[in-house]
Amino acid sequence: MRTITIKPKAITHNLNQVKKMAPHSKVLAMVKSNAYGHGIAAVLPALQQADGIGVATLTEALEARQLGWNKTIGLIEGAFTADEWQQAIDSDISCVIHHEPQLQWALENIPPASSATRVVWIKYNTGMNRLGFDAEGVIAAAKQLHAAGYQLILTTHFANADNSTHPLNAMQIQRFSDVLNTLQETVSADIQGSLCNSAGIVNFSEHHYDWIRPGIILYGSSPVVDQSAQELDLQPAMDFSAQIIALQTVNADHAIGYGSRWIAQKDTRTALVSIGYGDGYPRVVNDDAYVSVIDTSNNQSYRCSVIGRVAMDMIVIDVSTAPEDIALDSKVMLWGDAPHVDEVAAHAGTISYELLCRLSIRPKRVQA
Repeated sequence: MRTITIKPKAITHNLNQVKKMAPHSKVLAMVKSNAYGHGIAAVLPALQQADGIGVATLTEALEARQLGWNKTIGLIEGAFTADEWQQAIDSDISCVIHHEPQLQWALENIPPASSATRVVWIKYNTGMNRLGFDAEGVIAAAKQLHAAGYQLILTTHFANADNSTHPLNAMQIQRFSDVLNTLQETVSADIQGSLCNSAGIVNFSEHHYDWIRPGIILYGSSPVVDQSAQELDLQPAMDFSAQIIALQTVNADHAIGYGSRWIAQKDTRTALVSIGYGDGYPRVVNDDAYVSVIDTSNNQSYRCSVIGRVAMDMIVIDVSTAPEDIALDSKVMLWGDAPHVDEVAAHAGTISYELLCRLSIRPKRVQA
């Protein structure tokens, strides 16, 4: 059986770790892309100690409201149309404003004073060069929004926060600080700041400002290049598992799978596992990829290499390290504690974000 097991207690643990890292900041917990593949309905109860959640689309925001989330919801790409701006007002959703049309919608349709939409996250492009106003534009927009009665949070996004020594980090921090100081001095002292994503929380503790925006760190993956999830005391929030469905011995010099890319150097005991890229396990893992086979008779775990090419519905593993009487229904951990999803991502030349977000609907989903 293909199974995705979500562990809410791990998410709560990771949130607490984040709060320890930034004890003086409010937390906008990112639950975009269906909570990084974990399922927003499963995740929201574990995030009750967050001050708000962040989503990428209005659909995600409305789903969170329907699920009973009554705290701040930040729409981090803002409204895409004037109609969405009105829907944000109707559902008490706070929006990012990052370009001129959004600014005009906000000025032409001002929400009631009690509305959460009166809080605007105004985006400053400090060097990522995706969304946001330049320095002159963000100051001008902030003056107009403040005059119209909006409460403002200046925000930006790091391009290289995972690598603490990248020179653009210092430039972005300085640009952000300069503009925030200018806004607080010339527009309103009440303007707040939000600079740090998951990696920024870890690497730039002196620059957490009023709001932090943790994402992948909540789900147990390391957001930085020089510290592992274990070193950050994070717990994986998902176990991805399957079962052995067949066992066989492949003779020496015989190949396995599509492309015959793996050839047995000796007679090799192998197992077929009911998982593949149709479920979300990456097709392009390298020869270092492994899984953990758990013997159901004694709960012992055995590290087994993935061999041959990953197919849509199955993989082949080398079970030479496991007992000869390993059972057909033995559990196979694709990622969880071991291997960690960060390891699998490294073996596939990608990042854990992608693996988690692209899981298919085929595996059964349960909660621990």
